[in-house]
Amino acid sequence: MSAVKRRLALIAFGGNALLSEKQKGTQEEQIANAEDAARLMAAVVRKGYELIIVHGNGPQVGNLLIQQEAAADHIPPYSLDLCDAMTEGSMGYMLERALVNEFRRHSIDKEATTVVTMVLVDKNDPAFAKPTKPVGPFYTAERAQGLKKEKGWTMVEDAGRGWRKVVASPKPIDIVPKWIINDLVQAGRIVIAAGGGGIPVILNGNGLYEGIEAVIDKDYASSLIAREIGVDLFIILTAIDRVCLDFGKPGQRDVAVLSVSEARRFLSEGQFPPGSMGPKIRAAIEYIEAGGKEVLITDAAHLKAALLGRSGTRIVRDDHKTEGA
Repeated sequence: MSAVKRRLALIAFGGNALLSEKQKGTQEEQIANAEDAARLMAAVVRKGYELIIVHGNGPQVGNLLIQQEAAADHIPPYSLDLCDAMTEGSMGYMLERALVNEFRRHSIDKEATTVVTMVLVDKNDPAFAKPTKPVGPFYTAERAQGLKKEKGWTMVEDAGRGWRKVVASPKPIDIVPKWIINDLVQAGRIVIAAGGGGIPVILNGNGLYEGIEAVIDKDYASSLIAREIGVDLFIILTAIDRVCLDFGKPGQRDVAVLSVSEARRFLSEGQFPPGSMGPKIRAAIEYIEAGGKEVLITDAAHLKAALLGRSGTRIVRDDHKTEGA
């Protein structure tokens, strides 16, 4: 007798879901936000999906780097890959605890676990030749020049607010523990993985993994996991309930369904800028073109309605849209 095939979903959301710009960033605030997020994740589980969760960590890593700079005269700072690992663990713990408690409140027989996840990038990725991703605190010009000389950092002036370190944002090419993630989710566990896009590693000259200072876009990492594991539904939570065309213009309009070819055309026309919706649309296209079934883009407030087809933007295969037209 063959085993019942589980329906799998992956949900990706930003680090600001646990640490809003309007908040002080206290532990208590982040735990309360994790509990809010857990209620949303439970809604996906109630729809019959096994679940993989990928979260951002930008605000959290930024705060950690600021703490390290403030204590640099007393405690040696860690590299960015270790800071990624630290926030993957702390944020994973907050989400894991909130999820398990949510399941216990509602007598849902589910367990959750966090996988601190190495993500492989190509050491020859062109992004390393032109770092663009700002991380960490603002520095004075004098301090920035000292760090540039001492550590070899790339430093840029940021809109009159000071100088910041910038690192590369290479594309992920492999999820190192993907089969561990797969085994856990197939066993019915909720898996929190690749937080912040994962810990960036390269293969060195000896064929061994080595951490590197970089930032991996969480949407690209999520798309890669979704493709490798073969999830049925890829959910991207963002700041708006539906994808818009001509965003911010008088003719702005919401889109309920986009075929892959439409999404690619609008992307090439500049409808989805690189700094906002662009990576999410690219991640969706890559997932669908690799055999994925459906991407759902929406915000947290409309997720439950979107799961019922009443909100959000669905990105689907061209033939699927034709069939459903």
